[in-house]
Amino acid sequence: MSSQRATQPTTHDLLAGKSVVITAAAGTGIGFATARRCIEEGARVMISDSHERRLGEAIERLKPLSAFPVLGQPCDVTKEDQVQALLGAAIEAFGSVDVVVNNAGLGGYAPLLEMDDEQWQRVLDVTLTGTMRMTRAAFKHMLPRRQGAIVNNASVLGWRAQEGQSHYAAAKAGVMALTRCSAMEAAAAGVRVNAVAPSLAMHAHLAKVTPDGLLQRLQEREAFGRAAEPAEIANVIVFLASDLASYMTGEVVAVSSQHA
Repeated sequence: MSSQRATQPTTHDLLAGKSVVITAAAGTGIGFATARRCIEEGARVMISDSHERRLGEAIERLKPLSAFPVLGQPCDVTKEDQVQALLGAAIEAFGSVDVVVNNAGLGGYAPLLEMDDEQWQRVLDVTLTGTMRMTRAAFKHMLPRRQGAIVNNASVLGWRAQEGQSHYAAAKAGVMALTRCSAMEAAAAGVRVNAVAPSLAMHAHLAKVTPDGLLQRLQEREAFGRAAEPAEIANVIVFLASDLASYMTGEVVAVSSQHA
């Protein structure tokens, strides 16, 4: 197996002058890494999370990296009023929102035979319907302005099978379909909607919700013999949010080193 490790890319001000809203950005996962990379690329950033304490801690960690105030707004994406409040707060603070990163999602291991309706519904409500709510709210702002970019966090499980992941895989496949269909609705206004589909990105919370031994087996499937670091997913999110991806919409980009 390869021992190749992630390297920190050179920054190029890819998001200079842009304002970015990122959901579920507290903690150690892809959302926080995306906030950091957006800041490094010159963006003004508002992060949200349903955990207010962790949100505050994330803001404190990001402040020294930014030339602008790093803003935060608590938001549970299953609550329409909170979604509206998040976008409203960002528009009030920044004047406009150029990029929305829909990172909020909920997973966990649950064999279908043991899964109850509440488990199923909760994962879909956060992961799929939450992404829809944020996209709908962003469209109301972006389409009249005729500019903006939305990047959704999907998963290779939207394409590939893994036991114990029926709810999560169904939700992420839905995110992919939502990405494609909403992109077609927004294209005439010049608003782009794309998604990333990571295979495996390692962070502390993932280890807590994954059965013993499974993460090791999943890492062994990767061509590089390791999971991605959250920043490696964030790099692709930044690309899709930037003007470098100006001709891309409705695309789902796999961020994966799995064997073909």
